[in-house]
Amino acid sequence: MKRMQLITSFVLFIALCVSAAYWGMQLFKPPARAVAAPPQTNQPAPSLDAAAGLLGGHSTSVVASNFQLKGVVMASNPVDSVAILAANGKPAQAVRTNAEVVPGVTVTEVQRDHVLLSEHGVIKRVELPKDAKRR
Repeated sequence: MKRMQLITSFVLFIALCVSAAYWGMQLFKPPARAVAAPPQTNQPAPSLDAAAGLLGGHSTSVVASNFQLKGVVMASNPVDSVAILAANGKPAQAVRTNAEVVPGVTVTEVQRDHVLLSEHGVIKRVELPKDAKRR
């Protein structure tokens, strides 16, 4: 019987120590800090030229150096849009979509800030100069 009282006293003493430690930690616990989510960064969408290169398509990143885009006339129907191009240092001429600028070079697409030319199946991009007036 004496042993049973000794074991019970020991177990109750351990329970008292655990309880005191728990409540001591609760009492002296530092206040919880607010955790902020990391800031969201806006990543630009991947360019279609990169996807075209991966999938075996032709990239439009080739820049036509012997052509200068002088102006663009946008129509409501993209087929009726007109690009004003100067080729090989010659005077500028107005060219519609799907028309030839010089033999072998066709205007495939006219946008507000650039024109896409097809030269023997290779798509080339001609940018509108920054100092051109845009409306």
